[in-house]
Amino acid sequence: YVCIAMEALDQLLMACHCQSINLFVESFLKMVAKLLESEKPNLQILGTNSFVKFANIEEDTPSYHRSYDFFVSRFSEMCHSSHDDLDIRTKIRMSGIKGLQGVVRKTVNDELQANIWDPQHMDKIVPSLLFNLQHVEETESRSPSPLQAAEKEKESPTELAERCLRELLGRAAYGNIKNAIKPVLIHLDNHSLWEPKIFATCCFRIIMYSIQPQHSHLVIQQLLGHLDANSKSAATVRAGIVEVLSEAAVIAASGSVGPTVLEVFNTLLRQLRLSIDYALTGSYDCAAGVSTKIIKEHEERMFQEAVIKTIGSFASTLPTYQQSEVMVFIMNKVPLPSSQHAIEAGKAGENRNRLTQIMLLKSLLQVSVGFQCSNMLTALPSAFLDRLLSAALMEDAEIRLFVLEILISFIDRHGNRQKFSTITTISDISILKLKVDKCSRQDTVFMKKHGQQLYRHIYLICKEESNVQAHYEALYSMLMLISIELANEEVVVDLIRLVLAVQEVAQINEDNLPAYNRCALFALGAAYLNLISQLTTVPTFCQHIHEVIQMRQREAPYLLPEDVFVEKPRLSKSLDCLGPEVFFWQSKISEVLGGSGYNSDRLSTPYIPQLTDEDRLSKRKSIGETISLQVEVESRNSPEREQRAPAEEITYETLKKAIVDSVAVEEQERERRRQVVEKFQKAPFEEIAAHCGARATLLQSKLNQIFEITIRPPPSPSGTITAAYGQPQNHSIPVYEMKFPDLCVY
Repeated sequence: YVCIAMEALDQLLMACHCQSINLFVESFLKMVAKLLESEKPNLQILGTNSFVKFANIEEDTPSYHRSYDFFVSRFSEMCHSSHDDLDIRTKIRMSGIKGLQGVVRKTVNDELQANIWDPQHMDKIVPSLLFNLQHVEETESRSPSPLQAAEKEKESPTELAERCLRELLGRAAYGNIKNAIKPVLIHLDNHSLWEPKIFATCCFRIIMYSIQPQHSHLVIQQLLGHLDANSKSAATVRAGIVEVLSEAAVIAASGSVGPTVLEVFNTLLRQLRLSIDYALTGSYDCAAGVSTKIIKEHEERMFQEAVIKTIGSFASTLPTYQQSEVMVFIMNKVPLPSSQHAIEAGKAGENRNRLTQIMLLKSLLQVSVGFQCSNMLTALPSAFLDRLLSAALMEDAEIRLFVLEILISFIDRHGNRQKFSTITTISDISILKLKVDKCSRQDTVFMKKHGQQLYRHIYLICKEESNVQAHYEALYSMLMLISIELANEEVVVDLIRLVLAVQEVAQINEDNLPAYNRCALFALGAAYLNLISQLTTVPTFCQHIHEVIQMRQREAPYLLPEDVFVEKPRLSKSLDCLGPEVFFWQSKISEVLGGSGYNSDRLSTPYIPQLTDEDRLSKRKSIGETISLQVEVESRNSPEREQRAPAEEITYETLKKAIVDSVAVEEQERERRRQVVEKFQKAPFEEIAAHCGARATLLQSKLNQIFEITIRPPPSPSGTITAAYGQPQNHSIPVYEMKFPDLCVY
């Protein structure tokens, strides 16, 4: 009888299209509520089916007083059914999901109806759907037979729950996203579903693909906020949240970060710093014991790797200019001795600083790997490059290696990095299939501005005693990539000079480097000159390099990469007794390249690293340099040079000579300045005082002359000449009333 009565009600409902449907619906919903309250599963299912039919009817006029609270609660309860009979339990759960879907459809688009997005409703609907998704995943993991699987798929609540969740999220407006996502996070917390992360990832994959793309960043913000809220949870939980973040960022692509770009990275970097503290102290609170330190350290390391991977995922979704901003932001967080970040004292402080530096540089490397920028000036702004290179001179070998890898990833714009992963002296460069483009104007400007700075740091890194094979491989890659990506003739000349200077470091060994380091530097030079000679395609240059390599193969194979950069390097302790024929000679290289149009004067000048680069890093000149500039200005204006030389006639030849000689003049000027700076740094105080005193006296006499001329009174209005300077003036104008020329006023 109940079934017949409900069928009659359903048919009346379907036939009723007039405005009076509201009057009828109240009675109808009471009947459905009675059925849902019944303990008999069949009647609950019958009531649900009737409600679904009603939900699919589009009403012309809304009902202001109709409430769906009971239905949301009851359908959510049915979704969690724990009936003993599996088939009946599945049917009740499916009915519950269908009922919730009906409630959503009926209310979601009508603002005058009950607001389904209120937390009180969302806190019931979303967990009910997630429970069914989760439960079915567990039951399906028992691997049923194909027939059972087909049957289950037809009847399983999983697809229905997923479809309902997608529909719900797809209809969510900007202001409702938060209320829809919060119950998901709470459900994952309550059921400890972050740790395996499979289900959590699955949930957020559904969410990210279902919501409107412009709302993606709201989900990311919710996840970041949740990560902050769980900052004292177990590392595995935090790692789960971070990995879900990474997945979500990849799906959302450019919409993942939203308007607050740096806030996303700031949150992730803050979590990284907290994790380092936890790993060092061995507890989330200072009061806790140290017994679980080993486990936590291992877990924290996993979490740190997850954060670094996520930073890379987020950065890869950004446009180039924002990636550049993010890298500057990360680099500014790295604690360096020259920066405003306080370097902590003591052993614990040192460990914290070192770990922070390594983790932040790892993050930077992760971002730089996906960074593609054709303009090196944009990719490496001066402030960023200065900070990065100052980290390259730190004692920690691991930090130096990270800096080299970061620089390589910036310079390598054509994917040539892997071709230089092993250091060898190959006879034919064509087998590497290098991608080479002509050096652009921007690259030339970049090398003019920062070339000497890069060379100096490469030179100083080569001299580090703690270098291992990975460092030499990175240095080799960097030298080769600069030669391919950023080199014009001038840069090639400078790189050859630099490598010959490195050979000299190994040969003279003023720094008392171990045998391995010396052999590695010899081998590095051989491998680089072998490839650069083939790139320059100057036959005589190739011949000289080839002859030296052949001589080394016969007389000193331990100076070649094939013997040095292997698992068990074959070294020699008699490196000070080597003959001249196994070295590359600057005079010979200068001669053969000079004949092919290269600047032989510059080539024959030994490379000496500039002393003022470190001062330039701190954006101020040293006292010695300031004095040298002062002396230079004075010497140029001294009386000895007052007599001017006759004006030289400017012709095409003189202009050409000026351009050609400019490099040599620069070198001489730099050397002269270096000598002046050295004099002021090392000379006795009395000598400097006497020198400056003589100059000061000269300057004072000049000033006196100027003041004498200036203070003379102007001619009188009557036209008569006033008394000569030095005689008493009765009617002279007071000094404060005089009109001084602008140049004399200070």
